Amino acid sequence: MDTLINSFDNALRTVFAQPRASKPCPTVAADPTNLSAPDKALAGALMRVNHVGEVCAQALYAAQALSTQDPALRQQLVAASREEGDHLAWTRQRLDELGARPSLLNPLWYAGSFGLGLLAGRLGDKISLGFVVETERQVEAHLAEHMERLPSGDHESRAIVAQMKSDEARHALEATASGAIELPAPVKALMGAAAKVMTTIAHRI
Repeated sequence: MDTLINSFDNALRTVFAQPRASKPCPTVAADPTNLSAPDKALAGALMRVNHVGEVCAQALYAAQALSTQDPALRQQLVAASREEGDHLAWTRQRLDELGARPSLLNPLWYAGSFGLGLLAGRLGDKISLGFVVETERQVEAHLAEHMERLPSGDHESRAIVAQMKSDEARHALEATASGAIELPAPVKALMGAAAKVMTTIAHRI
């Protein structure tokens, strides 16, 4: 019951509240960012997509923590979710700085991801962990692409994305070490296609 209440509270805070990070936002020693209007718009759109990814991560981890019967695994998922919460706060802060808004469809993204997390969790812990591994691998690749697309002078956004990429890779390794199984190729392809639809829409809406 406590986990269920926490999951509902997490949904409300993720979608409707201003997130707060437990760690400072990553920064780099560089010249101050001074973006042209087109570069600022591009950075805002890319960071909106990254913010949506963190909304989805909150939903996925909450649902998988709710589904597992293993207390140790639940704690691992909650810990990863807490770290993803920092990413959520950092990306939201950067959106505000860029004068960009979060996706208008965040409630939909959260609900859909929560459903996927519940499904993965119901299929067993090893499959659920395999879902974590593949999700994090795809997110890591997506963030690497954003590092190439972000304006070279946008030091703040690039620092955030670099730290997120490192954290996602570690989450995948931790899930693998906990007994994740490799998902079938068709499932990976379906996950990739769904992510492509989400990122394309979130880039604009």
